[in-house]
Amino acid sequence: MDHLTRLENQSIYILREIFSVTKNIALLWSLGKDSNVMIWLAFKAFLGTIPFPVVHVDTKKKFKQMYDFRDKYQKKWKLNLIRGTCPKVEDIDPSLPPAARSAARKTEGLKNLIKKYKFKAVIAGIRKDEQGTRAKERFFSPRTIEGKWNIKNQPPEFWDHYQTHLSANFHLRVHPLLNWSELDIWNYIKKENIPVVDLYFSRNGKRYRSLGDKDITKPIYSKAKTVSDIIEELRITKISERSGREMDHEEEDVFEKLRSTGYL
Repeated sequence: MDHLTRLENQSIYILREIFSVTKNIALLWSLGKDSNVMIWLAFKAFLGTIPFPVVHVDTKKKFKQMYDFRDKYQKKWKLNLIRGTCPKVEDIDPSLPPAARSAARKTEGLKNLIKKYKFKAVIAGIRKDEQGTRAKERFFSPRTIEGKWNIKNQPPEFWDHYQTHLSANFHLRVHPLLNWSELDIWNYIKKENIPVVDLYFSRNGKRYRSLGDKDITKPIYSKAKTVSDIIEELRITKISERSGREMDHEEEDVFEKLRSTGYL
């Protein structure tokens, strides 16, 4: 069994595991490469039909290409899509740096959706290699009703034994892609021919390596115009995947502060 097949099998197992525990599930769709892979895996896990809603928490600040992609593939993939809204930035904690304050709108939007639909599990496409705080995550991560995460009190996960117990005052964040790397994602996209937003591909010497809100996300210099080009670029690059995210260049602990209150 090759590396990608092992990762695929583990992710499918995790998706089926949470579905065996609760049917009140949401799969988050950011419209980026990772969440597209996650949707693809969900189709495989449930034999071509995703048996729970796909949620897009819309900041109204994404790139036009992302909205076009969403509208096209919602129809093509026949997704049960829930679109959530976010509060105004003026309603967000003013002590946060500007980019983090803007990004935190999505956290509040997600909390509102969880309360409205009473979701007991939220599937998110985060990976350990993206950012230091995410490396401390678990496949099944308990959150309070308010979305708070106790980074110092995470359940142990050994030999594919996971803590999936649900209590009245908690929900679970489920992370099927936790062990994948950025390179794994692109290799799988190539192998499975998974569609992605064309902003990932170079135009005029620049492309987006990570997609977020257009006012706080910047492109990188790159000549990679195809999936194969991106894979080759990633094999040699020393630049962080999130180097174009303004939030990651603000206060050192801001990401951990956001995640402890419910950010993805």
